[in-house]
Amino acid sequence: MTSDHPHVPHLTTALTGPLQQIESHLLEQQSRIEAWLRAQWRETPAPLYASVDLRNAGFKLAPVDTNLFPAGFNNLNTAFLPLCIQAFQTKMEHICETASNILLVPEEHTRNLFYLESVATLRDIILKAGYQVRIGSTREDLDAPLTLDLPSGGQLTLEPIQRRGNRVYLEGFDPCMVLLNNDLIGGHPEKLRDLEQMVIPPPDLGWTVRLKSGHFTHYHEVATEFARMLDIDPWLINPMFRNCGELNFQKREGEECLLINAGRLLEDIQRKYDEYNIDREPFVVIKADAGTYGMAIMSVTSVDELRSLNRKQRNKMGSMKGGASVSKFLLQEGVYTFETWGAEEAVAEPVVYMIDHFVVGGFYRVHKGRGVHENLNAPGMQFEPLAFVESCINPDTNQAPDAEPNRFYAYGVIARLALLAAARELADHREELAEGAAEAQA
Repeated sequence: MTSDHPHVPHLTTALTGPLQQIESHLLEQQSRIEAWLRAQWRETPAPLYASVDLRNAGFKLAPVDTNLFPAGFNNLNTAFLPLCIQAFQTKMEHICETASNILLVPEEHTRNLFYLESVATLRDIILKAGYQVRIGSTREDLDAPLTLDLPSGGQLTLEPIQRRGNRVYLEGFDPCMVLLNNDLIGGHPEKLRDLEQMVIPPPDLGWTVRLKSGHFTHYHEVATEFARMLDIDPWLINPMFRNCGELNFQKREGEECLLINAGRLLEDIQRKYDEYNIDREPFVVIKADAGTYGMAIMSVTSVDELRSLNRKQRNKMGSMKGGASVSKFLLQEGVYTFETWGAEEAVAEPVVYMIDHFVVGGFYRVHKGRGVHENLNAPGMQFEPLAFVESCINPDTNQAPDAEPNRFYAYGVIARLALLAAARELADHREELAEGAAEAQA
């Protein structure tokens, strides 16, 4: 199917069979779906914000990653900003209605100007939502405000975080809430430990503690419940996965577990492909169980590929952003992406952004140098804004399932299922804190 809309990639595989069934169900059951989601949010409130990477194979539509500390706000269409502002206001009224000053804590690196553009956009959303916001850095080498010029022509000022007792502050600024935009892959900074101020998202949901396997365990439950309601096969919206214990690619320690689980997962995928008459080669994505930025990740189609990895490939799988070592890995069912962008037919995948439980926009991650089975979060990628403001909430049952508003509605639904899984992670964290406090008092 084709589209003349400049913001809608071409889906190069025919939307037939199982995915046609999913899309049709989503359109026919829209009211039921939205009612079900409303009930879920009442029971388990959504995180403050998140982004979800999706893959559309034509025969399967599934999330492959959920980020609770999203970057990339600068890649959203500026038409989304009013929706972002309203969603942020709504969330703040529920979690901290007396808040006025917000300390935004970004990643420590300052060389990535595109990331800093995202921080500046997030700062502007918070300001326009009616809150005072300043940006505090945990960098040990920062002892005075640092103003950086951005490619857009704007500026961003980082200030050293100071601490007094169990409160953090900036010079002349006492925040009532700390908003983390730092995934903490390098560890939990001492300055941010045991604060009396509210810290959102909780530091224990950073990559120091959080595991993707934990998230996808929750997502499996969510997808199963949702699929049962719609009477569809949950596999159509759910990537299968496995994981091992400790694994060292360089020293080949734990390799037997890796080979066994990769082989079994490939067999499981092949069985589903046979069930749906899918003439494609199954593949498995092996990725760090904690972390982002597209590092420590590879795709394989056979166990023999894993056995024959060279030293360079093994070294790549051993470290993450900031030089953090990797010892835990997720083996995830590979989901093809059969969406392409532009005349060059560059491979594309949608990334959906949410504030509270509202879809506030998204973009396509596009890569001219990667294939339909490869990770697109890699150097050379580009971003194309989604035409998403109305279409994500306004499907048209009179059009085909692959029409612009309907495809984007489906993306919004699946992204919110991943968000619900993240909400349950957050609920688990709160329960653990409550149990710990009760044990301490006893």
